[in-house]
Amino acid sequence: MSGCNKVTEAGRRFFLGRSAIAAAGAAAVATAPAAPAKAAPALAQVTYPRARLANLRDLKLNEPVNIAYPDADSPGVLIKLGARVEGGIGPDGDVVAYSTLCPHKGYPMFYRTDDRTLNCPGHYSRFDCEKGGLQVWGHATQNLAQFRLSIDGDGDIQAEGVDELIYGRHSNVLG
Repeated sequence: MSGCNKVTEAGRRFFLGRSAIAAAGAAAVATAPAAPAKAAPALAQVTYPRARLANLRDLKLNEPVNIAYPDADSPGVLIKLGARVEGGIGPDGDVVAYSTLCPHKGYPMFYRTDDRTLNCPGHYSRFDCEKGGLQVWGHATQNLAQFRLSIDGDGDIQAEGVDELIYGRHSNVLG
């Protein structure tokens, strides 16, 4: 038998031997009694702090107000857009808040008043503030984190939660 044929035959024997072991293992698993069904684990419920961000009287149309939520290490903006949007609060349903950390690499983003987008100077991702922080361009692979808001009878705007993962955090669970 030539050298090449010996290598081929050795490879074939190795493959067939490993295949037989795998098949025996699969057969053992298939004939094993089924484990009792377990209930699916409950999703983690995160309790965010309720934080006052501003008063409705303090907001000017299409001028972002810098905020931090849910903690000082999480910068964001509060914006009165002037048109009712999904997730918006206030009498006109036009007040929203977003994280200003780009979900791609965490660059601090800036707001453009002409098209109402938050924009990343690092890799040029753009997010539409009128569409829930929807990514409209760039390298990011997720939409922008939007802060859940409420408003009280005095016009105080409160943040109550976050709908997406904030950049740089493995979860939105607070320390």
